[in-house]
Amino acid sequence: MGKRVIIAAGGRLGPWAAELIRPTDVLIGADRGALFLVQHGFCPDIAVGDFDSVTPEEREAVRSASGRFVSCDPVLKDDTDTELAFRLALELEPDDIRIIGALGTRFDHSLANVHLLVQALERGVACRLVDEFNVIRLTDGRMTVDDPEGRYPYVSLLPLTPEVTGLTLRGFQYPLTNHAIRMGRTLTMSNALAEPQGTVEIASGLLLVIQSRD
Repeated sequence: MGKRVIIAAGGRLGPWAAELIRPTDVLIGADRGALFLVQHGFCPDIAVGDFDSVTPEEREAVRSASGRFVSCDPVLKDDTDTELAFRLALELEPDDIRIIGALGTRFDHSLANVHLLVQALERGVACRLVDEFNVIRLTDGRMTVDDPEGRYPYVSLLPLTPEVTGLTLRGFQYPLTNHAIRMGRTLTMSNALAEPQGTVEIASGLLLVIQSRD
């Protein structure tokens, strides 16, 4: 089993997030996400951010519990706390990155975090955003989709480029063969697996594969 990094960002988190963490995971907390880890009994390997969303006492608790504490100025920085954590994760050369707390009330931050999947794809690192209701991945070729615990019954496919060509779906309730889809169309929303495992293949473009539930 390869190295897996869990990034806890400062968005929507809960008990479900703590249940995803394995003893062998490398843990990186971004700002309030680091506090979440500490409050749930975890010691972040790295805590990073401007920590403007925690109290001085909470900041000190994070610093004391973390293997490495990286603090940055809330104004004099170019990247979000989550991207800073993501870049640190890539430096560790992991096989897999899971980002929890990447989605929340700030749609701009949520969308920016989805775009981080592009960097992972370019580096050849498997990456997904996970919350209580969604698993979001990105492909430029072939991807398998399964749901062994039956948590995410819907599978939606959305282009992250103006067009995705050669879309072929196997093992789905609504299969497709060599289909082209463009941004702004909803044909590929709310599909479902018809077999234990489905495959998604495309010829060109970038395609978001979103497994979700209500």
